[in-house]
Amino acid sequence: MLFTPAETKVVVVGGGTMGADVAAVCARGGCAVQVVEPTTERRALLPDYFVNTMTELGYESRIHLLSVAGTLEEVDWSDIDLVIECVPERLDIKRELFAKLEKYAKPEAVLASNSTSFPISQIAEGLKTPARMIGLHFFMPAHLIPCVEVIYGAKTSPMVGDSLTRLMTACGMVPVTVKKDLPGFLANRLQHALSREAFAMVDAGICTPEDIDKAVRYGFGFRYIAAGPAMQRDHAGLEIHAAGGTTIYPTLNNSATIAKCLSDRVESGKFGMKTGEGFYSWTSESIKAERERYQDALREGLKIIQKELPKIK
Repeated sequence: MLFTPAETKVVVVGGGTMGADVAAVCARGGCAVQVVEPTTERRALLPDYFVNTMTELGYESRIHLLSVAGTLEEVDWSDIDLVIECVPERLDIKRELFAKLEKYAKPEAVLASNSTSFPISQIAEGLKTPARMIGLHFFMPAHLIPCVEVIYGAKTSPMVGDSLTRLMTACGMVPVTVKKDLPGFLANRLQHALSREAFAMVDAGICTPEDIDKAVRYGFGFRYIAAGPAMQRDHAGLEIHAAGGTTIYPTLNNSATIAKCLSDRVESGKFGMKTGEGFYSWTSESIKAERERYQDALREGLKIIQKELPKIK
């Protein structure tokens, strides 16, 4: 099982933006972390990325805990306690990786997947030791967004989940336990429920995508940094929510297919920033400005809730 960060050695497989930030989170807490990144170009960028990120987090003294390898074979697996997979979101790639990890890692090591969509049980299918297989889903950017989902597969040992939750708390994260392995886990299911209703209203001509964004950011979403949906209901009164739900629920969208305003854009190759157009139009200059604004907003939000987050020793 996993213990304190100082006693836990971690391997993060995949050194992309998510994997690098996950590694920084673990090192911030005091874990020794090795990132396995096969791409030469990306691997060369990681040392400077770690210096910049750890400096931003205020943990320059723990930069030495981060190291980089090019292959799984370069890792000394004898003392690795936790492996976190951050490879591309393809089931075949993940299954192939975990089959290898099961052979490399010592029997008591925890094998975690950062998958955003695949059920953990599906990734673990065919493994001889599925009890140590678990989901550990971070949100991008992982070093700024405190929440992390700890997702149990059908055969995950409760001890594995409990020890991973304690470790993530010690690394300054806010773990949420997802006891049933279902598509989208917890947070993404909530996000998609909102998006389905939002885009259905766009399809119906009730509002524009811009109006949706304003209603969430400057309306009810603004309150979420202070309290989640359950806490907000206690503030307002459950009877008020119950009365509103009785009227609203029967009219909510319940389609099993995505909205036309979304599917049409995807079919037209309008994927967002990466193609220059999605719901909004983008240039290289506006993308740079928006990403800076977004990151700054997250940092300011983090300052607001900082005192409520677990303390890192």
